[in-house]
Amino acid sequence: MRRAVVTLFAVLMAWTANAQVKKVYDETVNPLEQISEAVERARAEGKFVVCQVGGNWCPWCLRFADFVANDTVVSRVVDENFVYAHVNYNPRKAEGEEKMQQAAALMERLNQCGRFGFPVFVVLDDSGKVIHIQDSSFLESGQGYDRDKVLRFFNNWTPKAVKR
Repeated sequence: MRRAVVTLFAVLMAWTANAQVKKVYDETVNPLEQISEAVERARAEGKFVVCQVGGNWCPWCLRFADFVANDTVVSRVVDENFVYAHVNYNPRKAEGEEKMQQAAALMERLNQCGRFGFPVFVVLDDSGKVIHIQDSSFLESGQGYDRDKVLRFFNNWTPKAVKR
């Protein structure tokens, strides 16, 4: 009986751990190419780009991705105005020299946005120019994100708001 309980407990722990490992960042793509493709798409669709820079290693990054996906008002504002890209940033040496160089080039491309912590949001206009960097801590509330603050951020950086 004890062995069955221990086995059941181990299976439940493994299942729970696996369920919590959600990956929203594609760690296999070149982030600079990802941004270039997002800018091309934004230009074609009359939108701007929002890069959510972070990684699957970042709990607040995953929390924000869930927040946007689950809040229909926020997701509608994002979908109507932006090409939204989860841009992976991983500067660890264990990833290899090429990934380290990509990480450095990414920070240069996005005006050293990592200085604000992660996630960090970088708004690019339809030409690919960085027009705003948003520190995500100003969007937080408790252990999550504040809907009004997030909407204010996104609404203030739509193409319509910026190009008035």
